[in-house]
Amino acid sequence: MSEQLTTLDISSTKEEKYKNLLPQIEALISGEQDLVANLANISAALKQCFDFLWVGFYLVNENELVLGPFQGPIACTRIAFGKGVCGTVWKEKKTIVVDDVDKFPGHIACSSESKSEVVVPVIKNGNVAMVLDVDSSQLVSFNHTDEFWLGKICSLVEAKLS
Repeated sequence: MSEQLTTLDISSTKEEKYKNLLPQIEALISGEQDLVANLANISAALKQCFDFLWVGFYLVNENELVLGPFQGPIACTRIAFGKGVCGTVWKEKKTIVVDDVDKFPGHIACSSESKSEVVVPVIKNGNVAMVLDVDSSQLVSFNHTDEFWLGKICSLVEAKLS
């Protein structure tokens, strides 16, 4: 069964878009147990709703993050623990919002188009299982609204992992 996202008014605020999108994502993943399918649909829904440059997941696989389902330009395939924004989120187990990726120490430039970024951890049994990475082609694109709502989306993923 394919799902269609409800069209959102482009004049909607960022928060209104997230409020409308969250129940749609819940509906998309509620009946599906396959992790890859759910991560793919979440990435697509976020990309479609917000037109971010890149949206995707990196999954913890032994001692590195490995590229999972995503939408956007070709991405880095593997990221070491503590390296770049994603690896730092894995290490610190907390969300990081970066206004200007060129000013983040050790930033990994998977795409020269990326200017700002938000990365949210997905926790299972007290450990980071994966991270949700969202990039924008504009500086200072992310704020506490993104952090809050992307955290809620990651909570939906965490519930699926339990």
